[in-house]
Amino acid sequence: MSTVSHRLHLPGSSPVHRTPAEVKIVCAVITVFAVVATPREMFWPFAVYAAGLIVIWRIARIPPRWIAPRLLIELPFVVLALLLPFAAGEPRTTLLGLLLSTTGLYAAWGIIAKGTIGVGISLTVAATTSVRDLPGGLSRLHVPGMIVTIVVLMLRYVDVIADEAARMRLARVSRGDDPRTIRQIGATARGVGSLFLRSYERGERVHLAMLSRGFTGTIVDFGTPTATRGQWLVACVPALAAVGVCVAAWAVR
Repeated sequence: MSTVSHRLHLPGSSPVHRTPAEVKIVCAVITVFAVVATPREMFWPFAVYAAGLIVIWRIARIPPRWIAPRLLIELPFVVLALLLPFAAGEPRTTLLGLLLSTTGLYAAWGIIAKGTIGVGISLTVAATTSVRDLPGGLSRLHVPGMIVTIVVLMLRYVDVIADEAARMRLARVSRGDDPRTIRQIGATARGVGSLFLRSYERGERVHLAMLSRGFTGTIVDFGTPTATRGQWLVACVPALAAVGVCVAAWAVR
């Protein structure tokens, strides 16, 4: 696993990249909780969160063109949020000539703002933390070994499954099939079932190969150095600032 490079990882040598994985995980969790706890009726706290996230991206040298397409993962939730102003009840307000639910507007704003910032935080951690460093970070946070193994193997082999699905789709297209038409929904369903079976069989072979190489059920820590007190203090500044913004938002609400 020493040569693993996940698609979400953006190699670099910035201070954020050099921060130990356990520190980034803890700070990300604290920040996400602060963002979620912020009252949705407030607008300025989310602007502060977004500005802080952009600053961290600049420090970590994560270009916007790398972040932007990966934010599209939240698109289904955005579509759902845009429907809330039309579906929620009273009171109503007029916006852009439309009579919309005030509660629905706030709910939509909360989902989009909190979801976007949360995804941005997750992408930041993923971009600056390699799969190689993840087992050690999770282990030092006393996460159960089985969960560490599941998470690391999932990150390692999700790309393998995606490549397998791409090859199966290419094979269908090369035989004159068009997976985009509704008439091919049956073939698509059979393809999904075939992909599941192939994934299961590949997992069995991978597990057997790992056992033959001495795998004992625990992912090996590659000796990543433990975080120092200084690293904890510096890295927790953004997280503590997010908590402060959340508290201030509730205070002036």
